[in-house]
Amino acid sequence: MEHHTILYISDRPNRSISVLDALKETGCEVVSTNSPTEGVALLYIMQSVVAVVLDSAVGEHASFDVAQRLRRIRPNVPVMLPCGDQIGASPSWIDSCVNTDTLTSALQHLLTAEPVL
Repeated sequence: MEHHTILYISDRPNRSISVLDALKETGCEVVSTNSPTEGVALLYIMQSVVAVVLDSAVGEHASFDVAQRLRRIRPNVPVMLPCGDQIGASPSWIDSCVNTDTLTSALQHLLTAEPVL
């Protein structure tokens, strides 16, 4: 059985519990941190990470910096952004911007999608 891990990087303590519960529904191991620096380090050492969920209240610029660092380490690992109830166009630096309610199904789709060669 293949081992999958979702890395959850958040600076939103009030949302973390509900998002973590949603992530656990995927059946993957969930590793979380509230430190972007630690999240980048975890992605570097954890080869089982199949997706990163970046939940930042700091703003688009800070999230962009974190996403760029994540991309340099593992360009093929998708970065997803929980967008709450209002979903607009996804920023260009993110693979998917999803409502918290649909986060689980979006990740399940990602995990079962056929790899593109």
